[in-house]
Formats: sequence, structure tokens, C-alpha cells
Amino acid sequence: MKYCKRCVQPDTRPGIEFDENGVCAACLYAESVKNINWKAREKEAKEIVEWAKKKAKESKSGYDCVIGVSGGKDSTVQALWARKMGLNPLLVNGMPEGITEVGAHNIDNISWLGFDMIKIRPDPNVMKQLFKRDFYKYLNPIKVTEYPLWNSTYWITRAFKIPLILQGDNDGLTLGAVKEMIDAGGDAANVYDNATLAGGDAIAEYGKEVDPKKLVMYQFAKKDVLDKEGIKAIYVQYYDKDWSSRRNAEIALKHGLKTRTDDLHELGRVNHFCALDSDMQMPNQMFKYLKFGFGFATDEVNEDIQQGRITRKEGIKLVKEYDGKCGKKYIKKFCDYIDIDEKEFWRVVDQFVNKKLFKKNPKTGEWEPKFEVGVDFDEEKGVSVKS
Repeated sequence: MKYCKRCVQPDTRPGIEFDENGVCAACLYAESVKNINWKAREKEAKEIVEWAKKKAKESKSGYDCVIGVSGGKDSTVQALWARKMGLNPLLVNGMPEGITEVGAHNIDNISWLGFDMIKIRPDPNVMKQLFKRDFYKYLNPIKVTEYPLWNSTYWITRAFKIPLILQGDNDGLTLGAVKEMIDAGGDAANVYDNATLAGGDAIAEYGKEVDPKKLVMYQFAKKDVLDKEGIKAIYVQYYDKDWSSRRNAEIALKHGLKTRTDDLHELGRVNHFCALDSDMQMPNQMFKYLKFGFGFATDEVNEDIQQGRITRKEGIKLVKEYDGKCGKKYIKKFCDYIDIDEKEFWRVVDQFVNKKLFKKNPKTGEWEPKFEVGVDFDEEKGVSVKS
């Protein structure tokens, strides 16, 4: 286990790459932003906008673009960006199971900012079945929710013959996690290639458990199909030079966004403005931490380091404080949703814990890291390797 020399990105992140100097791809991208010709990007964005308006007029769709929204910080900024660019967007909300009070407020709030919206919800019985299946099979229950969440915009776009899709950020750039997405530029048509979706073929993944007819909202159309139908998809991040989680939160807060108020140790996060619509994200990030040695706090801290808000030393302190934490109330909500008790919950979790990175405290029964955040770790010897 090695860490990026600039941030606290570990090489245990699936798909991550480091250069010869031990710097991760996300840090290299953050550095490259300084050299981007933003005027050229602005020109390109305006050309796409004019193209979308023309196509929408020809197809008489009534809308120029589709935006998938949760009501959170990023989707709020996407909607406002579209309006600033002169587009008439249709917002699509893939409704999460057990939406939070804060999430319900935020999705209502974004509509009240002056946008039309469609809410879609896959059969909750199927969702619950597959959510539980992915918990047992991958210790990644959120995996199945990503399919209809991301696909909803593509599905509605094709159904209403709307020419353009606006996505938020490219994880391949911000996290450095998926090489195929790093080289995609502003094109978001291949979003199904991200790590969780793994090609977007929901029928291949789940078709043996449920009737494929129940997976219509889950199944992605490939890029060649979108091209044939004349549909474009772009990342707003690629064209917005000020895009960042913190800046987006500041804008969204000014436009009515509500955030969580829990103790950050309960959330396993550094900020209150993330994962607002679903409580299932907190256990899932704890799962990620126990499998790979990092959770959501690491992602937050890395972005702040890359953008010069905090030092690496400050980031390490925050990761040690919050990463991998999850409040007991969120574990209970998770168990209640899939109808298991906490004993069964921990039995399954224990099977997936990376034993090279964690050891169980015999007194407390809790998993504790063998590694030290920010310091390279020899997994075979079980010792930190300080340079």
C-alpha cells in the first residue's frame, strides 16, 4: 500500500495510477487545470449549446437537455449552469429508497428554482432484492442503485428525443480512478464505463436473479446507439473552470440547499454537504474503507489538498479523524432495510475486510488499521515503511 506523495490517495483505489515520481493521476489532473485554455472550452460549450437548441427545435422535443439531479450541490450547479448557457433543461430525479428529510427538501427546492422535473422510481421490491444481493456478493450494496441513477438521464433523453445530456464531474479526473474516463474529454456518453457500472450491462449482472423486463431502467444504451440517435452527453465540470465540491456547495447553499447536521464522526465525512438524500451511503463508505483502506473522507481531503485549501499534513489529520466511521443509527437503518440483524450484518462485513490492512481488536471486537495514513505500508510484513 503506497500513498501519493502530494495527497493521501492510496494505490489500493481500483484503477488508480501513479507516475514515476509517486504522484497520483488525480493530482496530475489538478495540476494540468492551470494550463487549460478555458476560452477554447467556453467556445466549445457554446457551440454544443447552439447545436442542442437547433436539434431540439427540429425534433420538437420542447427541451434542449436532460440533467440527472439529486437536489444536492452538484446537480444544483448543473441546472443553474444550463440556464446561464441559455438551455431549457428537463431535470430527472432517480428517487432513492428511503429518501431523507433533507433530501426531500433539496429535490423540491431545486424544482422551485424554476425547473421542470420528472421523478422516476424502479420497482422497490426489485431494488431491495438486488441491493441485498450486492451486499452479500460484493459488500457493495450501492452498486445496483448506480444503474438506474445514472441511466435515468439517458433513458429519458431517448424517450423524449432530447439531444443533450449534462452530467456533473468525471470521476476519472477528480479521483484518477478509471483510465478510460480520463481520456474522454468532455464526452460523458461512456459514463457506463465507470468502476461501479462496469459496462452498464445490468441484464448480464442481474438477469439471473430477476426478470430482465424489470431491468429496463437499469440497462444502458451504448455510445454507438447514442451516436446513431444523435444524442450527445457532456460533463459540466469539463467546461466550468471553477468546478469543485466546496464551490458548488457554496452556490447551492445560497440557493436553498440544506445539509446534514450530524456529528461528522457519524457520517465518516469531513463536510456536511455530501450524500444528502440517502442514509445508505454511510455504511457503504465504511465498507469501502474496510476493503481498500480509504473512505469518503479521503476523497474529500484529496480534493482540498489538490486545490490548495489545506496541506497534506492537515489532510492526514482529518482522514485519521473521520475516515471509515459510521454511526450506529445508519447501520441499524441499513439492517432494517434488508431485513437482517446486526449480528448477520457484521458476519458478512467480516468476510470482506482486508486482513492485510486491518486487525480486529480482541477487547472491542472492532477492526483497526495496521497502516498509518499517509505512510507507505508493506502489506506482507504488516509494517509501515517510512522514507
